[in-house]
Amino acid sequence: MPLVLVHGYLGGSEQWEDQVRVFQERYDVVTPDLPGFGLQHEMKSPDTIAGYANYVLDYVEQQGISNFHLLGHSMGGMIVQQMVAQQPSRIAKLILYGTGPLGSMPGRFETLARSRQRLLSDGIEATARRIAATWFLHGETGNGYVPCAEIGVKASMQAALAALTAMETWSGELELTNVKSKTLVLWGDHDRAYLWPQPNQLWCSIKDAELAVVPGCSHAVHLEKPELFNAILLDFLNSN
Repeated sequence: MPLVLVHGYLGGSEQWEDQVRVFQERYDVVTPDLPGFGLQHEMKSPDTIAGYANYVLDYVEQQGISNFHLLGHSMGGMIVQQMVAQQPSRIAKLILYGTGPLGSMPGRFETLARSRQRLLSDGIEATARRIAATWFLHGETGNGYVPCAEIGVKASMQAALAALTAMETWSGELELTNVKSKTLVLWGDHDRAYLWPQPNQLWCSIKDAELAVVPGCSHAVHLEKPELFNAILLDFLNSN
């Protein structure tokens, strides 16, 4: 069954290079770039989470994929929650990684409004590099920071601003108890974007959800500790 990996804010398909290498032996790995980000930086971005969800659903449909496993990271985790709410029967297993049910992200290292202000004053490149540093336990010296930041700077200004609006206006809280897909909540214990109450709410609200907390990581577990991240995913995907 295909495995669809959805990146988050200032992300892109290139960030999944290690996961594609590992998982392609067992799964058809699909890694779309959201409109305005990564390799699709010239596309106009929607300004709602539902707009992104529709884009990814249309993308997999165009690939001839009907049912699939689904992972969403960060803002991508909001997007995949929306996808499950819209078309629940298509998603077999669900991985909610470094994410939560509240787009406003209470306790985030800075408010979304502050990110917007700094984006407008500092520009996309400086903002992408600065925010990417918060995703790693050791900041700019963290394992995987450099390629992650290089992906982030590809985003268009339009997309970077639109995505902030999309997150601010979204909540998935009311849909959590309706999730039927077998679900794994995966979180780095030093995540500064989504503090513990967010993944905890996912874990406690989704029936029979499993939880994996990775120590010594921030928001980019798949880059900081890729071998452990991949092992956790493989164990979950291969389980009954």
